[in-house]
Amino acid sequence: MTTASAPTTPAPTAPAASRSAGRRYRHALRLLTVRDLRVRYSTSALGYLWSILDPLVMSAIYWFVFTQVFHRGSVGEAPYIVFLLSALLPWMWFTGAVSDSTRAFTSEAKLIRSTTIPRSIWVARVSASKGIEFLLSLPVLAVFAIATGAHVHWQLALYPIAIVLQAGLVYGLGLIVAPLVVFFRDLERAVKLVLRFLFYASPIIYGTQALPHRLHDLAALNPLSGIFGIYRSAFFPKQLDWREVAVSFVLTLIVIVIGTVVFRRSEHRVLKEL
Repeated sequence: MTTASAPTTPAPTAPAASRSAGRRYRHALRLLTVRDLRVRYSTSALGYLWSILDPLVMSAIYWFVFTQVFHRGSVGEAPYIVFLLSALLPWMWFTGAVSDSTRAFTSEAKLIRSTTIPRSIWVARVSASKGIEFLLSLPVLAVFAIATGAHVHWQLALYPIAIVLQAGLVYGLGLIVAPLVVFFRDLERAVKLVLRFLFYASPIIYGTQALPHRLHDLAALNPLSGIFGIYRSAFFPKQLDWREVAVSFVLTLIVIVIGTVVFRRSEHRVLKEL
């Protein structure tokens, strides 16, 4: 007499398992990003205003210097406040994400050790939360563009390209600095110094076209030049340089590859150090 064997549940196929892991990763990333934004805004009386107050104050200072003290034609285009904000707002995303990435592991050490989610998510959520803050600040740029009568051009449709490029760039840099700071704590201060230098080495208060011709090739090696050029081209089409955009694309890919290699090789050592 034979007994019927119980039906067995087929093991999930590799593509199904990959999709499931991808959904879990996205779900965890969404939860951590929302948590970061809630903590940042709920503990502040002004909340959202703080995300735009800093760039507004900086823009006001540079607007005064380069329109009331010096001639603005030597550095940018009119309306200069729109010229400034169109690069300063994405710069706040860049510098905030890279700076916060230096503390991505050290500030969450206990939680990282006690969870099994991919450790790269702690870097991704920094880039995501700062990216959302950037998107929330775009209405400010729109208000100034309307108030000053700035003309909008078709290059506005290129904004998603700039956003994707910048997201990849800050994520790749985060994968590099986040684990290295665990081993070299002084790197956190070094990153702040580099960011301070990079502010003036990037086309924020000026355009690359305002630089001497001999410096154009050097400026193109800064991946932010092409990205900021896309943002600005929505109002100032002459600021778009496809050569700079191509260089930004290549350098972003290189940074992501290097960041992935550095992160994978140091991940286990990071867990031991935390």
